[in-house]
Amino acid sequence: MDTTHKIVIVDLNPIRAAILEDGLREAGYSDVIRIHEMQSLLTRIYAIDPDVILIDLENPSRDVLEQMFQVSRAVKRPIAMFVDQSDAASIEAAVDAGVSAYIVGSMQKERIKSILDLCISRFNAFARLQNELEKTRSQLEERKVIDRAKGILMKAKNLTEEQAYALLRKTAMNENKKIADVAQSVSEMVRTQILQQSTMAVLAQANQAPQMALQLLK
Repeated sequence: MDTTHKIVIVDLNPIRAAILEDGLREAGYSDVIRIHEMQSLLTRIYAIDPDVILIDLENPSRDVLEQMFQVSRAVKRPIAMFVDQSDAASIEAAVDAGVSAYIVGSMQKERIKSILDLCISRFNAFARLQNELEKTRSQLEERKVIDRAKGILMKAKNLTEEQAYALLRKTAMNENKKIADVAQSVSEMVRTQILQQSTMAVLAQANQAPQMALQLLK
């Protein structure tokens, strides 16, 4: 495992923080920074820009846990959280917040390297899963846009589905664009035309209103 990672330790207890730091340095990690205050914690972490964050909370209150979970959701880094006691709700909240390793029980510096390795591995695996999910969502959205544009072209130009797709593909090649981008342009053009037609219809009705009023008065 890469030992060049910059690691931040968040711990109000200097003795426990020293145990963590000793365990990291014995494992070969030299770039270790301690944070001893919770005030402006997120700002400090952003300024340091660590690769990994270790948070030791001993017996945290609900408010402190929620503050740490907010940090986890915001920084998008591997986070290992150490607590002496916990419950099912806190563990579930930690998972939802993206904490990579939630360690309950006594802390031993001999275990720190293996915990850190696990934390980084879990974070990377989850990041890959998120990327795949986002890619799939994007592909589904592009497919919807393309299908919508095909329908528009089929109706406007009396084309088959294959002909409509071929037209989109040819236009994309000629303009050096993605088919989905061309399809989006087609949909936006139709949307603009509909809005213009609606506006013209409203104006026409407004112009006819005085004449209709006069007819009612006759």
